[in-house]
Amino acid sequence: MATIGVVGAGAAAAAATFVVDEALPDADVTVFEKSGGLCGRAATRRHGDLTYDYGANYVKSDSERVSELLTETLDDDGLVDVTERINTFDESGEVTEGREPDGHKWSYRQGLTQIAKRLFGRTDAEIHRRTRIETLRRGDDETWTVVDTDGEAYGPFDALVLNPPAPQTAELLRSAEWESPVKEPLIDAVADVPFRTVWTAVLHYPFELDLPYYGLVNTDKDHEVGWISREECKAGHVPDGESLLVVQANHEWSVEHYDDDPAANVDALAAHTAEIVGDERLTAPDWSDSQGWRYALPDEGALAGPLDSAREEGLYCTGDWVGGEARVHVALENGLEVGEELVFGR
Repeated sequence: MATIGVVGAGAAAAAATFVVDEALPDADVTVFEKSGGLCGRAATRRHGDLTYDYGANYVKSDSERVSELLTETLDDDGLVDVTERINTFDESGEVTEGREPDGHKWSYRQGLTQIAKRLFGRTDAEIHRRTRIETLRRGDDETWTVVDTDGEAYGPFDALVLNPPAPQTAELLRSAEWESPVKEPLIDAVADVPFRTVWTAVLHYPFELDLPYYGLVNTDKDHEVGWISREECKAGHVPDGESLLVVQANHEWSVEHYDDDPAANVDALAAHTAEIVGDERLTAPDWSDSQGWRYALPDEGALAGPLDSAREEGLYCTGDWVGGEARVHVALENGLEVGEELVFGR
């Protein structure tokens, strides 16, 4: 019976676990997640009657495999599609009309975390939440063991899947008890993946905004704000007559203000939002939330060669940073591919 350990419970890890369980129902898969939730940066919170995706905002239908997974393989009950367009704004905050929608922008009435919940829910995987793995060990018998921050060891595993963002994966690899010529090239390849930081404010208003778009994206990347979206465009997320905006700062602003007072950051982003949207009321949300994503968006993928070599030793990396684009559908597609490699080989 195959035994597989998975570090991180993001979308890619969920997809890989799903493939393994479908093809090898007798496989023993154990997942370790440092937080209490599932689906990584495709994250959802609730506040009263509000549901909001405060990390990734939706899943694009750019991947045929992922589209089939969400609409046919999994239960599509509760799947919602944002049909409003995405407009653009520049450094000065001037808004211009974007292109017509060219595909689906999916979430769920219960939020994007449904993706991982439904994928893991179709498996017999054992999931350890609030379990942070800090040490990887490669044994003389060519199996893997992982050790958490409390010193508890798990394993042995025939294969190990690493799903954290590249910088955190690189940290795990540097401290790994693993003697191999593969190790250093792999660390270099993973550590070289550039990531952008994003600080997010969630702004609620007790009135409905009359706007012709779902989101606004800063195309020149020179504004303090990189993205604004309206959760009320997702069915089931916001009660009628209310508005909920997800505002993501750009990388430079996020890095500079990452450790500042969250309330001050929220106020600053609310003021920017009011100026961009052209509605002074938006400076004063009646309720807000926030989240810093230190490793939010990979700008490119890792070199394939070192990752391929690591697989020969039973070590697999997965995520949007392996696929090379900061998109949920890219993470899911990569997870499906890694799952197939675990089952069938290359």
